[in-house]
Formats: sequence, C-alpha cells, structure tokens
Amino acid sequence: MKSKPPLLAIDILTLFPGMFEGPFRESMIRLAKRKGLVKIRVHNLRKFTHDRHRKCDDKPFGGGPGMVMMAQPIFDAVESLRKRGEDSRVILFSPQGKTFTQQVAGRMAGLKHLILICGHYEGVDERVRDGIVDEEISVGDFVLTGGELPAMCFVDGVVRLVPGVVGNSESVRQESFQNGTLDFPHYTRPSVFRGIEVPKVLLTGAHGKIEAWRREQSRLRTRQLRPDLLREERTGRI
Repeated sequence: MKSKPPLLAIDILTLFPGMFEGPFRESMIRLAKRKGLVKIRVHNLRKFTHDRHRKCDDKPFGGGPGMVMMAQPIFDAVESLRKRGEDSRVILFSPQGKTFTQQVAGRMAGLKHLILICGHYEGVDERVRDGIVDEEISVGDFVLTGGELPAMCFVDGVVRLVPGVVGNSESVRQESFQNGTLDFPHYTRPSVFRGIEVPKVLLTGAHGKIEAWRREQSRLRTRQLRPDLLREERTGRI
C-alpha cells in the first residue's frame, strides 16, 4: 500500500547542512517527521556547482569586503527541486525581508512545498532575488552569520502548525500571538511553592471564571510587555 504524501515538504538549501542535524532529530520536528506529516530535506549547495572546487561564492563586482553567494548553484538547485511537480514557494532569509510572525507561520503551514534558501557571507547575488525568490523573511532586526539559524526557527514555527503535529490543537489556538495577544500565566503542582500560591480561581474548577481570568491576564500581560500588539485597543475597539 502506497503511503500518503506529507502535508508539507520542506527543502533547505545551505552551504552548511551539518548545522541542521541535531535540531531536526529532536522534539516536535522529529515527531512530525515520524508521523509522516512533514518531510524535510537538507541539500548542500556545493552539489549543484559546475567546477571541481565546488565554488559557491566569489568577490563582489565593484569591490568591497567579503564574498557573495553565486547565482548559478542556487538557480540550479531551485529548478531541480521544482521539477518534482509540487506547488513550491521559494523563501530567502535576509535582513530586508518581512518579519516572521505567527500569522506568517500559519500561512506557510497551509502550503504544500517550501524551498528555503540560506544566505551567507555578504548575501546572495541580486539575480537570485529577482529571478526565483517568492518571498524574503527576517527573524528580527539583527545580523547573523547566515540563514541557517533563521531557517531552523522558521521550520520549527511552521511545522508545529501543520494539522496533526501538535496532539492537542487547542493548545496551539491559545498560545501567544495567535489571537494578537501574549499567553496567560500557567501554573502546575504544587499549589504552593516557596510560599507563593497559585491564583485561587484556578483551583475552583469553575471553567467560566477561569476563562475570564485567563483572558484578562492575557490582555494585562500584553499591555505591560508588548503594547505594540494591541493595535485594536489603541483605536478603541477593545
């Protein structure tokens, strides 16, 4: 009997494939792969070069420090993966990309095939952006050595939203950023630890009161720590 295709296939193009071995063998991503819901393939860009030295970078035209990743290996890699007939979306991680948010993660989780390009050095040849990239994504306003760590964050954030990956889907719907606010405080046993008690409402079993407390705590925490998220509140709609 032929197995069903995964809900999401992810191909990652990188000069440093070994960086992904540990993170993708653990935790939620390992479980998602085991369930057959997600398929992740990491490709060494050097395998797509045409010269015997496996060269993927060169000096920038016009001079300047550092090296630039060449267009040819990236183009060849993306085109070979797109031949699989999947509806692919090509993502490049770069500082000028749109910020990676929970909403972006949810949108990506609904796609069938993602091709992730991990830039390095001074970046990629601009013809890559112009010719094959569908979307650029940034994980924040800071600079990293390359796109490998952003790709790991991206994959983790997206994979956990693929249907069936998280056992209790309700936990995904209630977490931070899902509804435009931060998550409410969580407690577990014991009910008193070093003299600090769990809020009494959580011990009552009154589900309505508990839900109201959690909503209020979520709004309060967001107002204190991330007021920028409360756009609707600033316009008087909350």
